[in-house]
Amino acid sequence: MTVKIYDHIFDPFSEIQQFQHSAHFAGKFGATSIFIGTMRDFNEGDDVKAMTLEHYEGMTQKQLRNIIEMAKSQWHILECLVIHRVGAIFPNEPIVLVSIWSAHRAEAFEACRYVMEELKTHAPFWKRETLTTNETRWVTTHSAN
Repeated sequence: MTVKIYDHIFDPFSEIQQFQHSAHFAGKFGATSIFIGTMRDFNEGDDVKAMTLEHYEGMTQKQLRNIIEMAKSQWHILECLVIHRVGAIFPNEPIVLVSIWSAHRAEAFEACRYVMEELKTHAPFWKRETLTTNETRWVTTHSAN
């Protein structure tokens, strides 16, 4: 189970390919479920031109690992990769990658959704948006979908 926090843009598909290629579980999985969260250029009815994501490194890593462990206790997961951005992020850039490998698709789908939903609501990240009007604001609510 791997957690990475990046302060730079990343290519989710390259990350998955590299992780899977170097993995010890080759030939053991029948399903890979992938979620990629990307920054959009709007929120709460306003146009957004950038976002700054802050975190507390030790706490964030620990919470993400706890979320993965909870998923492992509910589904048979062979491997999990979570990558999350921090710092300055712009529209169309990936923010988060959750990838789950399992023997069966139902477990992979359910575990991936669980990890993403828990990450969204419980991981200690703080978002500050910069609107196209150059106003800034803290994001205090999480979108449900």
